[in-house]
Amino acid sequence: MTTVTQDIQPILKKYPNARRDSLITILQEVQDAQGYVSKESVIAIGQYLRLPASKVFGVATFYNQFRFHPTGRFHVQVCRGTACHVKGSLSLLDTVKKDLKILPGQTSRDRMFSLEVVACLGACGLSPVMCVNGEFFARMTPTRARKLLDGCRKEAVQS
Repeated sequence: MTTVTQDIQPILKKYPNARRDSLITILQEVQDAQGYVSKESVIAIGQYLRLPASKVFGVATFYNQFRFHPTGRFHVQVCRGTACHVKGSLSLLDTVKKDLKILPGQTSRDRMFSLEVVACLGACGLSPVMCVNGEFFARMTPTRARKLLDGCRKEAVQS
């Protein structure tokens, strides 16, 4: 049994005799515990629920809340909802991609940053919005985004 499988055993044990109706809840708990849903976790969940891993993966990929790679120390989310789009989130996203040298869905090689595009962060009145590790930053501009990312780098060096 792999370490990943051992890590999720306590989660699976919370759902005795579970079937497909528990799948999303289990996926959410695994991601909360590990930060993402690994290939090994998908296989273990499938075995536990007696579902093919392809079905587990199919459900997980349908919902954009699930990640399949570890996030960086600083997980950056850029909102692309309508209000943010109108207020310039595309240029904000382009700036962040260039600065971090990664695309949405990727994590930098040093695991310092990961980038995610979200459809809406629910802060439309503050648009355009970026979120770093759950903290919202309102009325962002490309210049403010670069300063924010530089601040993250400085914080990483100091700790």
